[in-house]
Amino acid sequence: MRYLFLLFVLVSAGANAQCKTFVIGAKGDTLNCVDKKDLKQGKWVIHHDELRSEPGYDEEGVFRAGRKEGVWRLYSPIGDLIGAEFYKWGYKDGVCKYYTSSGELLREESWLALNPDKEYDTLQIEDVDHLDHYNTVVVKNEGAAIKNGTWKYYDPGTGTIFKTETYTLGKLAVPKTGGAVVSADSSKNKIIPKEVLDYQKKNSGKKKIKVRDGTVDY
Repeated sequence: MRYLFLLFVLVSAGANAQCKTFVIGAKGDTLNCVDKKDLKQGKWVIHHDELRSEPGYDEEGVFRAGRKEGVWRLYSPIGDLIGAEFYKWGYKDGVCKYYTSSGELLREESWLALNPDKEYDTLQIEDVDHLDHYNTVVVKNEGAAIKNGTWKYYDPGTGTIFKTETYTLGKLAVPKTGGAVVSADSSKNKIIPKEVLDYQKKNSGKKKIKVRDGTVDY
């Protein structure tokens, strides 16, 4: 028994040799490792306190050379899963999902991570007017994730989508809400019903017809 204990100590010491600081989890695994270059490595569990009336939460995932990588899960203070985020190069990438404490889907966010090791990043962006066609875009790298793709907002009671937003490289394209389409006219910023937009598109270029509205010409 003594030799088995000694072997366990030696194995643990070898596994943690690369860590300058670390903690041992409840299952005996090594967590929150900071290596000798002061970079976060391996599995981490991070606690966030309540802030500005927003409830606190815990998140767990993996660091590689100081950057978040892969799936990170978010938990409420009582241990309910409230989010699943995906990371690449330390930034959100792909579809991130958020839930109520009861497990109902609240929101889906779509992100695109830029490689922080490059000054410029070359991306393949799908043409919204021609599905399965992609355009090559060169983007100056600001070292961050940008909104890209469709964001969906759900009614947790019914599970239905009540709002969507479509982003292309951080720019809001055609947001939809309540069956209406938001006009791209920033000067008026008014909501035009979809039926009106369809009618305008169908009759675009045709000769305008004057409609009697009850007014009298002088």
